[in-house]
Parts: sequence; C-alpha cells; structure tokens
Amino acid sequence: MSAQLKAQAQRLENWIKNDAIPLWLARGINPGNGVNYERLLPNGEVDFESSVRVRVQARQAFFFAQAADRGWCDSGKSVAQRLLAFVQTHAAHPSAGGGYTHLLDKSYHVVDIKQDLYDHAFFLLANAWVYRVWGDKNALAEAENLVAHLDAKFGSAVGGWIEGDYKYVCRRQNPHMHLFEAFLALYDATGNAKWLARVGELFALFQSHFFDAEKQVLFEFFEDDWTLCADAKGEVVEPGHMMEWVWLLDWYSRRSGRPVAHYTKALYEKGLQIGMDKSGLLFDAVAPDGRVIDPKKRCWGITELIKASLVQIRAGNPKAEAIAIKGVDDLFTYYLCASTPGSYVDQRGANDEIVVDVAPASTLYHLIVAAVELIDHCNGVYSK
Repeated sequence: MSAQLKAQAQRLENWIKNDAIPLWLARGINPGNGVNYERLLPNGEVDFESSVRVRVQARQAFFFAQAADRGWCDSGKSVAQRLLAFVQTHAAHPSAGGGYTHLLDKSYHVVDIKQDLYDHAFFLLANAWVYRVWGDKNALAEAENLVAHLDAKFGSAVGGWIEGDYKYVCRRQNPHMHLFEAFLALYDATGNAKWLARVGELFALFQSHFFDAEKQVLFEFFEDDWTLCADAKGEVVEPGHMMEWVWLLDWYSRRSGRPVAHYTKALYEKGLQIGMDKSGLLFDAVAPDGRVIDPKKRCWGITELIKASLVQIRAGNPKAEAIAIKGVDDLFTYYLCASTPGSYVDQRGANDEIVVDVAPASTLYHLIVAAVELIDHCNGVYSK
C-alpha cells in the first residue's frame, strides 16, 4: 500500500471530520424540529425556500450514525434519532398502513404522499445503522415493519418490488441496488441470516436482469417483466452505478462466500472504458457502445469510482491504486472546492464546468462511505 493512498484517506477523513460535520451540524439542521434542510446554497447558507425530500432525513440519519460510530460526531446519536423520530411522527403515510410519504414543503407539511421504493431503501439503511451503533431495538423493529410493508404492498411476482404506489413508466435497478445495500447492513447489524437471504434474492436479479453478460454493462430501466425498456431508456447505462455494484458485490461476496470477481472485473473495466471522460470524471449516462447520453458528471460518481478501485486493488488490478489516488484528487478539485469548507459542488458539465453549484445534503451519504472505505482499506481491514 502506497503512502499516497494513505495520505488521501487521511485527507478525506479530515474533510469529513473537520469541515463537513461541523458545517452540517451548524447550518444543515433546523434547531426547532431537528429536520435536515434539503441543501445549502453556493454561499454556504441554507436554502430555506427548497422543498424537503423525506428520504434526505434517512440519508442524514445514516450519515450521523456512521460518523458517531467512527468517533467523529459526539452528537450523532441524538441527531440521527431525532431525524427518524420526526419522520415517523410527521411524514408517515396517512393511510397506507406503513411506510413514509415522499415530499415536504418548506414548512414541513407533506405535499406528496406517494410511496417510493427508492426512498424506503434508505430508511432501512438508516434504521440498520441506528440499531448497529446504539442497539436501538425500536430501529430494528421499524426496519422489520418496513420490509413487511414493502412485501405486502409492492412485492412483484417476477422478482423484486414495484416502484411504489404511483403510476410509473418503468422499473429501475437503482432502488433494488440500495435495498441490496440495506439488507447487507441489516445482516451486519444483526447477524441474522434472513437478511443475507434477502441479499441473495437481489443478487439473482442482478445476475438475470440488471447485468448484461454480452455487453458487460449494468442496465437501468426495465418493463414490468424485467425486459429492457423498448425506448431510449432501455440503452441507458450509468457508470457510477456500475462502480457502486463493484463495491456492493464485493461486500456480498465477503459475507456469503459467493464468487463475484467475474462481475466486478467486468463492471469496473467496462465502466472505465465507456464511462470516463478525459478529465477522469464519470459521465452521468452513456450507452453500451460508449456513446455519451448525458455528459454531466455528478459528485457521487467519483465516490463510487474510488470505492470500486479499492475493491480492484485488493483483486490485484495494477492500475486501480493510481485511479483511486487520482479519484480523491478529482473529488477535491472538482467537487469539494466550494467557498464554504464542508460544502461542495454537486454537478459538472460536458466541459467540466459547474452546472449545479448547490450542495444537496443527500450527497454526504456517498462522501462518508467513500471516506470510511478508504480508511478501512488502508488499515488492512479487508485483508484480515
């Protein structure tokens, strides 16, 4: 392991501990009700006019739980539990018998009651971590209740779950990817094999539908029977998600013993080949042949590239460490470069120019996981 990679791990850890956590504790949370604001403006001030996505509360509860677990945030427990308590009290669905609504207005009134599968994956993840860190049995019970609710209301006869209780145009792999993550987190938190069995069900979906063995890519959008969408959506590939699956599949392999190297190698190499711009940033969307569909580049794509590169370092890929090191440099150069320390730029354009300069709170989820993975990798956690 190079000193350079260790230095990059320390660099990102310092940013999370010394910049991000103090800023978001001071400005990101409404002191009156404990709700996390949706985003910060380019000057580092709160966007008080923005609506608030309910799932942001779950993602931030996860962020503060993991920060507390690392010893980076003494108030993490109270922050995380207050976030989840607010949602349970003020954003629970009024008639569905379980689960949460989708959107609050700036005054924290529910303005969209739809139930979305993607949203609920993050409530499972947050509750898993609140149980893992503090042994909060209410959090584990909530996770159990949410899964029962999803099974009853949104379970699909052909695998996985439907998108939610609203009319949708296609099914997405993305919510299932995050359920894969949430079930792994629940397994790690509890040691209960039923959660690993759930991950196995989703692994089967990945093998049979999400991953295209011929094209070596991960597809995003499907019909109800998991055939690819017949329109342009059917050719969309998101390089960031390909990298995210590299990390998730490796995690699953370490828990289950299932061999996944042929998938992780293919996703990583193809993702680099068709998804990386000349600057090193990942395009938001491309086609399997490398044609760029969406030339913009979100911040989270680089965090997933870093995580995937760590997996590939451990797999013996001789190029992966340099990619990881550059990935951290690019993260700071292009995204963690806001004028307010602890804030960030969300999206770059086709020529790497800034196109979205607000800082959504939801991005912190990606940033802290990348930091933790880097630190653990450099500390030899995955070699034990």
